[in-house]
Order: sequence, then C-alpha cells, then structure tokens
Amino acid sequence: MATWIQAQQLQGEALRQMQALYGQHFPIEVRHYLAQWIESQVWDSVDLDNPTEETKAKRLLDNLVAELQKKAQAQGGEDGFLLKIKLGHYATQLKSTYDRCPLELVRCIKHILHSEQRLVQEATNASCGGGSQTMDTLSQRHQQINQAFEELRLATQETENELRKLQHSQEYFIIQYQENMRIQAQLSSLSSLPPAERTLRETTLQSKRATVEAWLAQEASTLQKCRLDLSEQHQKTLALLRKQQTVILDDELIQWKRRQQLAGNGGPQEGGLDVLQSWCEKLADLIWTNRQQIRRCEHLTQQLPLPGPMGELLSKLNADITDIISALVTSTFIIEKQPPQVLRTQTKFAATVRLLVGGKLNVHMNPPQVKAIIVSEQQAKALLKNESTHSESSGEILNNNCVMEYHQATGTLSAHFRNMSLKRIKRSDRRGAESVTEEKFTVLFESQFTVGGNELVFHVKTLSLPVVVIVHGSQDNNATATVLWDNAFSEPGRVPFIVPDKVLWPQLCEALNMKYKAEMHSERGLSEDNLVFLAQKAFTSSSNNPDDYRKMTISWAQFNRESLPGRSFTFWQWFDGVLELMKKHLKPNWNDGAILGFVNKQQAQDMLLSKPNGTFLLRFSDSEIGGITIAWVAENPNKPGERLVWNLLPYTTKDFSIRSLADRISDLNHLLFLYPDRPKDEVFAKYYTPPLPKAVDGYVKPEIKQVVPEFTTQNPEASEGTPTFMEHGTASPSVSHPNSFGVYPSMGDGMLDPDGDFNLEDPMDVARHVEELLRRPMANQWGSQQS
Repeated sequence: MATWIQAQQLQGEALRQMQALYGQHFPIEVRHYLAQWIESQVWDSVDLDNPTEETKAKRLLDNLVAELQKKAQAQGGEDGFLLKIKLGHYATQLKSTYDRCPLELVRCIKHILHSEQRLVQEATNASCGGGSQTMDTLSQRHQQINQAFEELRLATQETENELRKLQHSQEYFIIQYQENMRIQAQLSSLSSLPPAERTLRETTLQSKRATVEAWLAQEASTLQKCRLDLSEQHQKTLALLRKQQTVILDDELIQWKRRQQLAGNGGPQEGGLDVLQSWCEKLADLIWTNRQQIRRCEHLTQQLPLPGPMGELLSKLNADITDIISALVTSTFIIEKQPPQVLRTQTKFAATVRLLVGGKLNVHMNPPQVKAIIVSEQQAKALLKNESTHSESSGEILNNNCVMEYHQATGTLSAHFRNMSLKRIKRSDRRGAESVTEEKFTVLFESQFTVGGNELVFHVKTLSLPVVVIVHGSQDNNATATVLWDNAFSEPGRVPFIVPDKVLWPQLCEALNMKYKAEMHSERGLSEDNLVFLAQKAFTSSSNNPDDYRKMTISWAQFNRESLPGRSFTFWQWFDGVLELMKKHLKPNWNDGAILGFVNKQQAQDMLLSKPNGTFLLRFSDSEIGGITIAWVAENPNKPGERLVWNLLPYTTKDFSIRSLADRISDLNHLLFLYPDRPKDEVFAKYYTPPLPKAVDGYVKPEIKQVVPEFTTQNPEASEGTPTFMEHGTASPSVSHPNSFGVYPSMGDGMLDPDGDFNLEDPMDVARHVEELLRRPMANQWGSQQS
C-alpha cells in the first residue's frame, strides 16, 4: 500500500500522468479500495509470454473479483450504499472484460504499478536536493526533453493560428476577387444602356473596380508574405522536431538498446519503455499535426495560385516532414525482448517486437504481421547498406510469423513470438582460426503497414543482437565467450558485427565483474586482488601491482582462442568453469565471504603459514576447470615440529552433487578456522545437512562421509575407536621447514600428480566404494559376506 499512499501525494504533470493510467479497463476506485491487496500480489511472477501461465492469471482475476465483492458487501449505512453498488458493478465489469484473457489483466496491473513506482521515484528525486549525480543528470536530461516538447507544442499552436488567419484572409480575398469579376461583368453589359445612363454608371463601376483591384493587389502581396512567413515558421518547427527526434532516437533509445545489450552480460535491466514510448508518441503527434498543416498550405496554394516560390517551398517541406516521420516509424520498431544470444537448434525460444508509435498512428486498426528470419553477418551487412531488398535466410525458423496485438490498457502494439524454433542453420565459410562458436548470426524481424489512410506505406526491419548458433551443449561455453565479448565491446552504429580484436585489460575486468555479480546475484563482485589474480593468469605474469596491468591490452585470442601455458583450456574456459561451479553449488558461500577463490597455491601457503594449525581457506584450482580445493596448515604427522600446507584434490560439480561443501568441511575435524580466524561452524553450520532420522522398520540408512587418512581423528559423535573416512583420501602437502617457510621439498610419493595434488587412483576412496556397494543387488552383497 506504500506506493499508493505516495502516488496520492503526486502533483502537477505527475498526478495527471498517474490519473491517465486508469479508465474503464481498470477503474481508479478499484486501485484505491484494494491498494493493500493489489500491492501484496506477485504480479511479476506471471510470465506474460507463456500461455501456460494463464491459469495463474485466472486465479489472480478470480481473487481480485472476490476481494472487490467482499469490500462491496462490507459497505454499510447511507454513505456506503452508492459505494457498495459501484464496487459490485466494477467486480462484474472486470470479470466480463478479462475472463477470456486474464493475462491482459496482469499486463494492465503490472504496467500501472511500474508506472506509479516510476512517477513516485521521479518525484522523490526531484524533491531531494542531495540525490546522486546520476539521478540529477537523468532528471535534468528529462527536463530538457520536456521543455523542448513544450516549445514544439507552442510553435505548432502558433503555426496553426497563423494558418487559420491565412485561410480566413484567403477566403475573403476570393470573395473580393469574385466581386471584382462581377463588376467587370456589369461594365461589359453597359453597352445596351442609353449613353447618359451608361456614362454615369460606368464612372461609378470603374471607380469601384479600381478600389477593389488596388485592394486585391495589396492583399495578394500580403497573402504571399503570410504564406512565406508560415513556410519559414514550419521550417523552424521541422528543425526543432529533427533536433528533438535526434535526442530521443539517437541518444535515449540508443542508450536503452545499449543497456539491453549489457543486460545480456549481467548488467542492470534496461528498464521499461513507457517513458520512451510517451516521448515517441508526442513526437508522432507533433509531426503528424505539422504534416497536416503543410498539406493544408498546399491546398490553399492550389486553391489560389499566386506568383512566387511557394510551390517549391511546400514541396520541400512535405518531403522533409515525410522523412522525419519515416525515420520515427522505422526507428521505433524495436525488439523489446531479445531472442537468446546462444541459440541451440531444435530448441524453443521466444522474442517480442514492439512499435512504439503504433497506437498513436492507429496502425492497430489494421494489425500488421511480423516475420522472423535468421540471417548471417554478411547478409546483415548487405541489408544495412541497402544492397539487398530481398531478405535471404541462413536457416529455417519454425513458427516465425506473428500478428501485432494492441493492448489498450498499456497502449502498446507488439508481437509476441512464443514458440519459435530453429530447425536448421546454414553456415558460411569460416575465416582462418575462427570456429563455429565465433560465427555470428542475427534474427531479422520485418513487417509492412500503412499510416494515414494508406497515405504512407512503411516496410520496417530490425535486427536482434548477435546470435551464436550451437547444436550441442558442449559448445555453450565458447559461444558465451563470443557473446560476452560482443556485448561488452561493440560500438553503437557499427557495421554488423565488428568488434575490436584487442581491448584494455580494465575494460575486460569491468565485463567479467558484471558477469560474475549477475551470476552470483550479489553486490560482492571481483575485488582488486581478484582481478590481479586474473591478470596474472591471463598474461602469465607474477606482478602483484594492479597499476602494471592498467594499460595492458588483451586480445580475443588470449581470451578464448589460445590455451593458457601448460594447460589444455583457455582463460575464458577456466573463468566460466568457476562461474558454473559457483552458481550451481557455492553461491551462498561466496556471498557470505567464505570463499577467497582467486588465490594461487603459493599465495595460499604464504597466507596460511602465519596462522594457527587447523586454519584453512578455499581457492579455485589452477589445473582443473571448475575445481575448488581446500588448503590448510597443520603439523607434519611424520615430523613433529614441522608445519605443512596441505591441498585437497579439487572438488568439482560432480562431487558437490554427492555431498555439499559445508558437509565435507564438517566431516574434516582437523579443519578448525576459516582464514583468517573464523570458527568453521560459525560460517558453515547453517548449511550443514540435518542429521538422518532414526532407523525405520529395521533399516539403517547409510551415510557418506569423507576423511583424510593422515588426519583421521575420532569424530565426537562416533563411538570410540571408529574413524571417519573421506572420498578423497590423502591430501597433498606443501612443506614448510621451521626456518624456511615456503620451501617445497622434492616428494617421490606416487600418490601425487604433477601439480602436487592428490591422485585418487591409488588411495582408498571409501565414499565411492560405498556407492558401488549400494549399486549391487542386495542378495549378492549379503551372500558374499556370509561366504
């Protein structure tokens, strides 16, 4: 109810905009009396593009009607009688209007709530002098746009007034011209009169004709000047319209599209189109009004031709205003919901296109059809250069035709493609080392419709963001790299789909941080130390100084074409592996600050050796994609007094699908403190799996636990002498002598792999052994034990 309380405090233009949201489609009285109930419902959870959500929408409609009826019945007394009747009427009206299309009710209410929140936020920002600089800039920009609209409105009103004066003057001129013609006819008819009478009347008529002709000559000059002045005023208005249209289309709309593109990399959502649409509709209204004025000027000129340049001037004005409205219509045919940028064949996908001026220009009176086809990068270039009028396809999309629908409640004209599927793709010849996951396509949406009673015919087209087509899930990793690089570093107005081959390292850091925060659903992104770690990995450097990397550039090849030194994977593949592991299993732990992650083995050793035994940290594996390991400091069981840093063989997604990180840490009793000094239970206890219930019907459920054999200690919960075991066996130590910390001894242990991590092939793996036993038929297990 908080939003409605604030909305009622709006004033001036904001209040008028708020009131305009309501009408027969959704009465403002319903919003007022059910404010708390309306704001407590989960309208945003309904996917308007998914027809299967209609059941959920129907439930919301029924509940709304029931609440209205309940509110109506609660009204009593003389004052409540009329309100009771009115609310009951609204309940019946809403039920009748939306019963067959409940999703439209949800769309309507979502639009109202979002618009109210926007208006309240704008009003709050305007009243708070200490707002952020970004909000101040935004408000100032919007204020300038609104001021320009007011100037245009006044200029258009002025030309309308001048046009009416011109029309009245011309009508009077024509009347006087007809009077002059009548006098001329009378003079011609005087020959039949007697000479004396003829002379008398001729003198009178000639004097009258001279007066009228003198007035006509002067008035003709005045009319011509009025026409020229009006034409000049229209030229000024058209210049203002072009300037305003440039601001809205080339600045505001392009920025919205850029935000939409960055949202594909995890940036903030691009925001609604309501404000942009309102601006575009105002432009359309003003442009069309001025066009009609120019057409009326042409009609007046044809009605009364006068010598001068008016014909050419009006012809140019008409061509200019047509160009302006054409640019507006073609530029406001946009993709509101982009198709997925990594597009897998034989998989359903959706998209939404919208015409921002469709409602204002009455395009919905004859709803146009939109067609979607997939085209290659070369075909997209040809289309933008107008080298190809026929749209050739590079594949086959099923369910690729859709009729635009007008939603009266929101005033939007859009086409919702809900069930498209890419059946096949035709690839072009690749260049050099380019792989299929570097090849870019785009979905082209096109339509044709008329405006102004078939006066103007528009063929509109718009291209989606670049799409990488894959046929198997294994290609998703590299396809995502192509999309991320393109979204982050493309320039507005580029030739499709050119991106720089090299970028500054801080630019890539910004893109990676944006992606990481989005996947973690957290404001805890990549710290400066994390980014230094990534720079060391990308550039094979050992410098810990962030300034050393600020002016360095990284190429696409370094990012995701060339493998890291000594590895079989690229920089991006390693980073994406971390992303996948974290978002699937460790997101809460990252957001809690429990995972340092971006620390190499040597750094981990240096950090841990200064801490008490039992201190541990979690870091990402350098040698395995999507791996995370536990490093901890402890006494060497074989050499009292010697302290070692040990590293478990990395866990992967497969391991955490068996047993969670928190439970694994709980199993290891020698792990005491999370670096630097937090007791492990304080950090991880809330994620521990609750104890298993007691045996039922005589069956005892087995439990998988892990141990490090060298560090097997009695579990406080287990019976005396019963060790706990671990699926990862022995850990790999990094040795530190008392007087020489950080020295790695040569170890001939066959259980260690070349990286010093524990090799699972040799030691006992109790967890997996238990799993194997559980897979065997029960009779065989018992039979083998009895024998």
